[in-house]
Amino acid sequence: MTDFDLVVIGGGTGNTVASNAAAEGLETALVEPGPLGGTCLNRGCNPSKMLIQHATRLNQIRNAARFRIEASVESVDVPGIVDDVFGTLDPIAERMASQKVEQANLTLFKHEAQFVDDHTVKIDGQEYTADQILIAAGSRPLVPGAIDGLRETDYLTSAEALRLRDLPDRLVILGGGYIAAELGYYFQSLGTDVALVEMMDTLLPREDEDVAAAFTDIAETRHEVYTGYRATSVSADGETVTVHAENESGETIAVSGDDLLVALGRRPNTDRLNLDATGVELDERGFVRTNDRLETSVEGVWASGDIAGNAMFKHSADYEVEVVTDNIVHGKAREANFDGLTHAVFTDPQVAGVGATEKQVRENGTDYVVGRAAFTATAMSRALKLEDGFVKVLASPTDGEILGVHAIGHEASMLIHEATIAVRHNLSVHQLADTIHVHPALNKVMAKAFSDASERVAHE
Repeated sequence: MTDFDLVVIGGGTGNTVASNAAAEGLETALVEPGPLGGTCLNRGCNPSKMLIQHATRLNQIRNAARFRIEASVESVDVPGIVDDVFGTLDPIAERMASQKVEQANLTLFKHEAQFVDDHTVKIDGQEYTADQILIAAGSRPLVPGAIDGLRETDYLTSAEALRLRDLPDRLVILGGGYIAAELGYYFQSLGTDVALVEMMDTLLPREDEDVAAAFTDIAETRHEVYTGYRATSVSADGETVTVHAENESGETIAVSGDDLLVALGRRPNTDRLNLDATGVELDERGFVRTNDRLETSVEGVWASGDIAGNAMFKHSADYEVEVVTDNIVHGKAREANFDGLTHAVFTDPQVAGVGATEKQVRENGTDYVVGRAAFTATAMSRALKLEDGFVKVLASPTDGEILGVHAIGHEASMLIHEATIAVRHNLSVHQLADTIHVHPALNKVMAKAFSDASERVAHE
């Protein structure tokens, strides 16, 4: 007889599955050595977006003169900001743990778990068996060993950077993805001189090429930006850390600062679980392979969240929780559908996208048309005094099927959801163009972009 009906390894979004299972009467174990809530609550999207809101409010005050308002910033209480953010979030994690301890049918283990075999895990020296296991152990910042001297140098990852109460005068950021972009914006806004070193030709290189190029141009107005440079080594001299990098032409740079933030992506925590003792298969990047129902190669063993590699977003993990809960707890055969999975970058301006980029469409050999609209072409842009931003729509030239929508501009993370619904439910650019939008709301920019694409489809 097994010890548990279900063991959940990981207390991020996996904690919801554990609670759901326990509430349905399944004897459930939740294994998490750190605070509950995972990356998002403790060292990721929640604290970063809260800090970024402080940065944005600060910039609004600084730019008030554009609205004929006299305003100035007398001081910025950085320690108070950080204490306020984590004084809000840390108690949430503590309450979650207390609730789990008190919940019937649920046992919380504040330890690591390692597999002994397909359905046995060792926790704090004790072995436990389970009918079903959910691997939801998340990911951590990637710190590559190929950069000489990096691991021997004091550096920050996003986890430490978010909790800094004393900001450096100058920060060097390795990487140009969304974590680098967001934290670069936050630190710069609060007074830190920021330099970014990115190996690709633009910042946000996974975004649509036009969006990435536009964002890079904007970032260059507030940061030192070195794109096309691959970091080769890191050295430290007293209180100064220096990144040495080289481009394809052999040109080298040395970028120095008081602190170094490594923002080169994230890696799955599969290496910490002793999965070699099981039949659970990993992909070439080390993520757990799953089928459409999020079950691994071992029957009764499931995976969700960052460690499954379907998409490393909290909103994706929340959706996966629904799928695995239905399948594990309710015995369904629900398949995950990631169509219309949206993402956003919370800088100023914001970046958001759904569906394929133009490069992906082009490489797939798919015919397409492009519809565009500038934020400045809307009435609301005059009220907001917007100077940049656009929406780009990729559509099939034959029937107007929406292939992808990408935006950079004010509140792009909000506006993109119109496109998200369209992609998710197979609406065409014609249907979106035929939808009446509130005037002069900013989402008129979406209407204009869809109308532009619709006209191009009609005239093909």
